Amino acid sequence: MVVGANGSGKTNLLESVHVGTQGFSPRTRSDVQLIRFGADSARVAVVVDRQRRNTEVEVAIVRGEGKRARMNGAALRATEQLRSELPTLVFTPDRLVVVKGGPGVRRAYLDRTLSRLLPARANLPIAYGEALGQRNACLRKIGLGLSTNEALSPWDEQVATLGASLQLVRRQAIELLSPRFADTAAALGLDGCRLDYTGEPLTTQLLAQRLSRDLERGTTGCGPHLDEILVCAGSRELRSFGSQGEQRAAVLALLIAEAELLMEQTGSPPILLLDDVLSELDGARRQALAERLAVLGQTIVTATSESTLPVEADQVVRVSEGSAEAV
Repeated sequence: MVVGANGSGKTNLLESVHVGTQGFSPRTRSDVQLIRFGADSARVAVVVDRQRRNTEVEVAIVRGEGKRARMNGAALRATEQLRSELPTLVFTPDRLVVVKGGPGVRRAYLDRTLSRLLPARANLPIAYGEALGQRNACLRKIGLGLSTNEALSPWDEQVATLGASLQLVRRQAIELLSPRFADTAAALGLDGCRLDYTGEPLTTQLLAQRLSRDLERGTTGCGPHLDEILVCAGSRELRSFGSQGEQRAAVLALLIAEAELLMEQTGSPPILLLDDVLSELDGARRQALAERLAVLGQTIVTATSESTLPVEADQVVRVSEGSAEAV
């Protein structure tokens, strides 16, 4: 447990663990923002105990030079390699957008999740996005009179094939998550939770039917890039009809469901980073959350006071004015 006053640096500590194990920040995509004001570089070094074997990781960010990562002294081709090696799941208050935000946020969340749960299909969302971009570019060329409809045929085939595969894999990921999601949400006081995937199956015939509208708009008007994932409790869709407490419980339940699945699949639990997760949970929900976390792997929780956690923490780290000390 990481405790300290507001603004003392608790979130920065969690952020550094995420950068050191995943290679990127959960709060910003601008690496330069991770460098201290007035400094030219930033560095995160972590030692991870994986099944009684230490893995040493270093991530360095140099202003004007980009980001580099090393694992056990060997340079990595890309920091993205860390994601498959050192799974880490994070909750921050802004993650409520997974429930309360627009459809694009939930699609992106589900695609990140399926890349961890179904790693053999991790590149499918990227491949679909690239084919979709090519089809959209072709549509615009036709609209400008620089190409003909015949040029669309190969892109129609690719978009339809990859799109149908992506829809199938997304549904598979939801099927994996749903039972554990519902169970954990119920433990957190939110009964009848489920995930629904809505979207018309993508085919070349459907693309052909919508061709006139696509040409008029210059974009593809159907496919998994427009599908929706609904987060529901009973008959209520939580985006529109859930309280902030219910939305928070749903996001936590999704995170714990994924953590349990990863532990089951790999035999090694992910690191959980929970930032300010206790502040808006009542006593019963805090107790239920603590019981769930007790059977998972290492969890780092931030709070302003130790008393907000209903069980004794294995270790307490106090943060003050940017420095951390175990107590």
